[in-house]
Amino acid sequence: MTASSVPLGHAAGARASLELDVVVRRDAFTLEVATEVAPGEVLGVLGPNGAGKTTLLRALAGLAAVTSGSIRLGGTVLDDATAGTFVPAEQRPVGLVFQDYRLFPHLSVRDNVAFAARSRGARRSDARRHADRFLDQLDLTDLAQRRPAQLSGGQAQRVALARALAAEPAMLLLDEPLAALDARSRLEVRSELRRHLADFPGPVLVVTHDPLEAMVMTDRLLVLEEGHVVQHGTPARVARRPATQYVARLVGLNLYPGTLVAPDGTVALATGGSLVATPAEPIPPGSTDVLVAVRPSAIAVHTARPDHASPRNVWAGTITGLELLADRVRVQVQGAPDALVDLTPAAVADLALRPGLQVWLSAKATEVDVYPDRPPSR
Repeated sequence: MTASSVPLGHAAGARASLELDVVVRRDAFTLEVATEVAPGEVLGVLGPNGAGKTTLLRALAGLAAVTSGSIRLGGTVLDDATAGTFVPAEQRPVGLVFQDYRLFPHLSVRDNVAFAARSRGARRSDARRHADRFLDQLDLTDLAQRRPAQLSGGQAQRVALARALAAEPAMLLLDEPLAALDARSRLEVRSELRRHLADFPGPVLVVTHDPLEAMVMTDRLLVLEEGHVVQHGTPARVARRPATQYVARLVGLNLYPGTLVAPDGTVALATGGSLVATPAEPIPPGSTDVLVAVRPSAIAVHTARPDHASPRNVWAGTITGLELLADRVRVQVQGAPDALVDLTPAAVADLALRPGLQVWLSAKATEVDVYPDRPPSR
């Protein structure tokens, strides 16, 4: 038996698409997700703890059955509650990379990667030859004889990915793939992992709660909160136009719901006060419920009210906190509306800013974006 004929049981390299429209109920929690993932597309699934990310992953992997709806991968139905179809995990053409990698500690790197072929009956020599192709693909050949305990975090992550790829799956699922790494290793591995995922011909889902990981590694984002899809789109669009306060905090924007009350872009904010915005794109007619997004760096702080030549948006507030974030200071201001403002440490010192100080904030209308507030369709 040659390496190319190792009986993995799946059509290697098939360019399948993923289609799912499911409801999964577990105790008091309900997950509802409908989406499609194209062949070669990397979908990032983002959300806070308890949002349903793990439940979605378990359903796709075959570790939990859907309550209603279906999951299709290419021409194969993996789960269909109405038809009573359910393909168990071990028979699904799915590669799964766990958060903690779960490498077999007693096996070498080579034999970890060869495990899929061995588990399907291949001889050890054939399985190892099959594994060698993926060791070479992920630059692991020099580590082939090491045990997992002898690997760095980044090396272990690559071995886990190689083991998943060696099963030649039609779909890849990655659960918090960089969470086990320290900050320095995460930076080094992130771009490398993105390159490997770009070479995979099938759909890829990356489950994460890390916004930078989601923005850098994916083609499209799907954001879950409390079991529901609250936003989906390209990373750039999600980052520029967050739909919820959770997403806004992740991408570092001030977000205010409000009502468009004038054609010049004046928005009455639900939390009090108003802002004049310049839409980056035309707002559809009839859209009165809107969201307003402002970058913290687009807001200026003054110790006296700016004169009339200043930006159109000017409001008063009181500093409630200051926090050093890398090379900037995040200033928390309570007002109408509340705001987070990013300043340089030098600016904070020059203005003698401190908690309790009353200040004035200003922002140009061109730096304030407004867009319709409408939930995504299922």
